[in-house]
Amino acid sequence: MDTKYLEIIKAPLVTEKSNDRQSLNQYEFKVEPKATKTEIKAAVEKIFKVHVVEVRTLNMKVKKKRVGRYTGLSNRCKKAIVTLKPGETIELN
Repeated sequence: MDTKYLEIIKAPLVTEKSNDRQSLNQYEFKVEPKATKTEIKAAVEKIFKVHVVEVRTLNMKVKKKRVGRYTGLSNRCKKAIVTLKPGETIELN
């Protein structure tokens, strides 16, 4: 497997909302902010060996963080919601 695909898909997002979406055959991933929808589709298909029907992306808002007297910003990230072909699943556990 090519390492460029592993650089695009950073991690799966496992939350209550994303678990509800799995019944609709949709999965959420944290992806590289500069990645395009076609790159994300190709990476998910190569890594998990499934067929992707649709990819929706959104840029997560940067939030102010504070630790003691130091302030800063959270890291910039992008989230992708991937819809798979009916009958296919991804094991995220």
